Amino acid sequence: MEIKLFDSELKVMDVLWKEGDLTAKQISDILKERVGWNMNTTYTLIKRCIAKGAIERREPNYLCHALIPKEQVQEQETTELINKIFDGSADLLFASLLNRKRLTGEEIKRLKQIVSTLE
Repeated sequence: MEIKLFDSELKVMDVLWKEGDLTAKQISDILKERVGWNMNTTYTLIKRCIAKGAIERREPNYLCHALIPKEQVQEQETTELINKIFDGSADLLFASLLNRKRLTGEEIKRLKQIVSTLE
């Protein structure tokens, strides 16, 4: 099942992925510190994530649990990027990424290992 999360919702999810299960209040406190959101903003976004099936609410204390792994969202977002910007061509995305910065010898070695496992 594909769940589309917006950037603000991803900030909530990122807290859960990094910290594990937290209460809504704990998430709110973290996001107030990180991005300056007030409690109502964070609670609204948590409720949206619950409605989308990305977060499960548990009692006691409105404990929030991520229902989808970060890797699933990364895969969905990468596929969307490839389709939207690179006309479905993963090799064009890869070439674009490689042209963005000068790679170290170690990074080139790791990339070659990744490519060789695909062959």
